Amino acid sequence: MTNQEFIEIMNSGDQIKCGSDVHLKMHELSQEAIRITAEINSSYHTPQELRSLMEKLTGQELDEKFGLFPPFYTDCGKNLHIGKGVFINAGCKLQDQGGIYIGDNCLLGHNTTIATLNHGMLPEERGDMIPSPVHIGNNVWTGSGSVILPGVTIGDNAVIGAASVVTKDIPADMIAVGSPAKVIRSIYDK
Repeated sequence: MTNQEFIEIMNSGDQIKCGSDVHLKMHELSQEAIRITAEINSSYHTPQELRSLMEKLTGQELDEKFGLFPPFYTDCGKNLHIGKGVFINAGCKLQDQGGIYIGDNCLLGHNTTIATLNHGMLPEERGDMIPSPVHIGNNVWTGSGSVILPGVTIGDNAVIGAASVVTKDIPADMIAVGSPAKVIRSIYDK
């Protein structure tokens, strides 16, 4: 199975059976991601070296404004889509097998976690994976320790407060805080 075939299957949203060829491909890509993230996290790298390592991880060319402060963790890398001018702060954990789409000029605060997989609820399906992508619009800022759950879309210019757990879509231009995160006001309100 090619990486592209894997991504197409994951992006379909279909339940992935434990032990299936797709599940085995998940583990193969995870091993590559573990190797590359270990390199990212093991010693000092210049910003250009970090960008190069992230390009190897994602298979995507990143612009010169891309920034990363390690440590950084992901379980795949190949279904992580990063816009221009994105900054990922230290300790972020991105579970991208189900697809993460980050728009331009986004800031991911320290220890942001983005999850894109759920497990089957029935005990006999607990090892199965259910992918659901996360879409983050342009100019979004996620505060430190925020958690974005599978299937969520965050609109352009939105701000997610520190330690918030985003379980539902957040409209553009809004500030959302809490667990679960709730919209409290527009970014334009004073």
